[in-house]
Amino acid sequence: MEKKIEKKSNVYQMVIIAVMAAVMCILGPLSIPIGIVPISFTNLAIYFALYILGRKRGTMSYIIYMFIGFIGIPVFSGFTGGPSKLLGPTGGYLIGFILMAIFAGFFIDRFIDKRYLCFIGMVLGTIICYLFGSIWLSYQGNMSIYAALNAGVIPFIPGDLVKIFIATLVGPQIRRQLIKSHLF
Repeated sequence: MEKKIEKKSNVYQMVIIAVMAAVMCILGPLSIPIGIVPISFTNLAIYFALYILGRKRGTMSYIIYMFIGFIGIPVFSGFTGGPSKLLGPTGGYLIGFILMAIFAGFFIDRFIDKRYLCFIGMVLGTIICYLFGSIWLSYQGNMSIYAALNAGVIPFIPGDLVKIFIATLVGPQIRRQLIKSHLF
């Protein structure tokens, strides 16, 4: 009987990971083109996945999303997909989201009841993503790191802080509701 419960739990975990990857596939393409790097909602979806699934499974859901985009399904910003997107100038941010998820997820898992620490963890994770993405953009775009920061970081700081704030407020509530409904 215990083995059957464990299997059901594994199936449920796979389903919820897939659902969060699907949410990323819906939110990821929605973007506002403002230059080389568009404003997207992918990071907000990742933050919610981390609150709902935790670091490991939340990161897995993002990697599944990234693989879906890599094989050519248009789930990246501006309804794009394919290897050229990951290897192009903005691919460093897409790959940097993995590092962001791992780092922010660590804080969310460890300090779920301390919102300010979760906020700090998401900010630090986003900075790691910014650095990775900017270095890649600088290399791929044949531009200085200063130019890459101006194109891929500076315009995004206010919006990303708002997304982090929203995730910090809403994420724990979603998690509590899932626990309350015995879905977590």
